[in-house]
Amino acid sequence: MPDLNKNPNRPAPATPLNPRRRAIIVGASGGIGAALSRKLAREGFTLALIDRSQTTLQSLCDEINQTAKETRALAYEHDATQYNAVPDALRRVVADLGGVDALVYVAGVIYFPALDEFNFAQDQKMVEVNLLGAMAWMGAIAPLFQNAKSGQIVGVSSVAGDRGRIGNPGYNASKAGMTNYLEGLRNRLTRHGVNVLTVKPGMVKTDMLKLPGAPKPVLALEADQVADLIWDGMKKRKQTIYVAGIWKLVMLVIRHIPSFIFRRLNF
Repeated sequence: MPDLNKNPNRPAPATPLNPRRRAIIVGASGGIGAALSRKLAREGFTLALIDRSQTTLQSLCDEINQTAKETRALAYEHDATQYNAVPDALRRVVADLGGVDALVYVAGVIYFPALDEFNFAQDQKMVEVNLLGAMAWMGAIAPLFQNAKSGQIVGVSSVAGDRGRIGNPGYNASKAGMTNYLEGLRNRLTRHGVNVLTVKPGMVKTDMLKLPGAPKPVLALEADQVADLIWDGMKKRKQTIYVAGIWKLVMLVIRHIPSFIFRRLNF
C-alpha cells in the first residue's frame, strides 16, 4: 500500500460543482477486472485498483490516467488472502479517494482438476481467494455504506455456484458460498439504501480458459462485453444478473434436473 503522506497523485476532491463517483475494484489487474476498470473510468469514476501485481496495476492506471488526462485511477498492491490487512487498507483507500460509493470484488482463481483428482490445496486456495477474500472486503465496507445509507457492493460470482457439478467441486463451492453471502448482505443492507449486486458470468474469454485442463469455450463472452453488462446492472441497481443472459435459462434447466439424473452427467 502506498503511504498516504507520500502519495502526490491523489485525485481532485469531489465538490458540489464537481461531483465524483468513487469505486474500489479488488482484482483489477486482468480479465473482467481490467475491462471494468476501463469502463468505469470512462463513465467518470475515480478508482482504487487493487491486486497483487503492482506492475500490471500501475500499467493499467497509467493507461487510464493518460486517456482521462487526469488522475482517475490509483494502484494498490494487496493479496486477497491477507484478510487481516483489509481494514487498514480500506481506510487508506477511502482517504485517498475522499470517500467511496461502490466496491467491486472480482478477484478469483480457478484450477481444473481431472475427474479422478482430489486436491485440497487447490480447493483451499479457491475458497480463500474467491470467497474469504470477498467476505473480508465486503464485511469491512458494509458498515460504512450502512451508516451512510447509500453505496453499492458488487460481487462477481459465477454460474458455477448454482449447482455442484462433477467437474470442479471446489470451485463450485467457492462460488456458491459467494452467491449466498451476497444474498445475505443484500437482505441486511437493502433496508438501509445499499444495493448489492450478484454477477454470474458464464465462460469469459480470459487467461483462465488457457489454463491446463480448461474446458472448451461455450457461449463465451469477451471481458469488455461482461464489463458493459456489469455497469448496466450497477446503473439499474439490479440484484442478480447472468452474463450473458442465455445463462439464466441454461442454469434454470440445470437447477431443475433431478439429482438421480444430474449425478450421472459428466459436466
